[in-house]
Amino acid sequence: MTGPERDRRTAEHPPADQPTAGSPTDQPAEGSPADQPAVASPTDQLTAGSPGEEPAVGQARRSGLRNPERAVRGLGAGTLSLEALVLVLAIQPIRVVGGDLGGAAIAVVVALAVVAILLAGVMRRPWAWHAGTALQGLLMLAGLLHWSLFALGVIFALVWVYALHVRRVILG
Repeated sequence: MTGPERDRRTAEHPPADQPTAGSPTDQPAEGSPADQPAVASPTDQLTAGSPGEEPAVGQARRSGLRNPERAVRGLGAGTLSLEALVLVLAIQPIRVVGGDLGGAAIAVVVALAVVAILLAGVMRRPWAWHAGTALQGLLMLAGLLHWSLFALGVIFALVWVYALHVRRVILG
C-alpha cells in the first residue's frame, strides 16, 4: 500500500493495538504532526475553494478543474473540429447514396467545415459560442440541399447544446 491509501485505511480501521479516538492516550504532544489539520477527502476537495476549506455561504462550488475556462474552450473547439471532420468525410457517402449532391452543395459543405475549423481556433472570443450556435443552424438549413445534411445538423446541434450546458454548469 502507498502512503495516502495506507493512511486512509488506518484512519477507517485502526489496528487493535492502537488506541481509538477519544482515549486518554490519544492526546498528541504540542507541535506534533497530529496538530496539523486532517487531509480532506476527495469529495471535500471538490466542494471546497481550496483543499481543506469549506465554501462560504453563497459561494459557488468549484469545478475541480485547474483552468475551467480553458477546459470549456477545449470542449467547444473539439466539438467544432469533430464537426468539420465529419462534414468533409461525409461528402463522398452523400454523393454515392444521394446522387444529387452537386458542385454547389459540395462547396457549401466544405465552406461549413472551414467555418467550423476557424471557429474552433477562436474559441477564446465570447462571440465564438454564438457563432457556433449559428453554424449549427446553417448546417440544418443545408438540409435543403440533401436530407442527410439536415440529419447531421440535428446531431451536431444536440452535441452543441450539450457543450453549452457543460459551459454553463462549469463557468456559471
